[in-house]
Amino acid sequence: MDEEIAIINKNTRNERIKNFILKNKKSIISFIVIIIIFLISFFAYNEYKDKKKTEISDKYNSLIIDYSEKNKELTKNGLIELINKKDSTYSPLSLYFIIDNLLIKEQSKVNELFDIVIDEISLDKEIKNLIIYKKALFNADNSSENQLMEILNPIINSDSIWKSHALYLMAEYFYSKNEKQKSKEFFNQIISLEIANQDLKTEAQKRLNRDLSE
Repeated sequence: MDEEIAIINKNTRNERIKNFILKNKKSIISFIVIIIIFLISFFAYNEYKDKKKTEISDKYNSLIIDYSEKNKELTKNGLIELINKKDSTYSPLSLYFIIDNLLIKEQSKVNELFDIVIDEISLDKEIKNLIIYKKALFNADNSSENQLMEILNPIINSDSIWKSHALYLMAEYFYSKNEKQKSKEFFNQIISLEIANQDLKTEAQKRLNRDLSE
């Protein structure tokens, strides 16, 4: 008796499934087609990204390998083009090469390229903070206090691993301007910062003891 009931229940369940499939055949087929299209699109897009990454990598390496005093303009234009590709790896590297080799003299133009890398590229948080710090270093000799603070504020107001570097830069900036009290305040912030770079904390303490002690 129990076996017969089980068979009946199984047949009933199978019939319900069959009827559901027949009734919703179009919807089921459409759903399967959508899934297939999504998977194809996903893998095609990843393949496209990999291809573009390889193209950008090849162009960057070619520009760097072929660089010489004779083709500075060609290298500069090629690297600017790569920065505007907004690649998380090769756009920052292109900017660094431009700066290291003085391919662009105008500070404002270099800052425009910094802003593209910082504001328009999806980067790891600490990589972005490092680039912000590099922008501050680049501008430190020709910027006002407010300008330099504006650049560094995103780092100073965070728990970034680059915070002590930003504080040290501001401390040295004020020391170079003979504003010793402001310099002392920033060095003291480094001393009290738990996540401070230990080498910078040591240097800050030396500075306070040697040059800023009362």
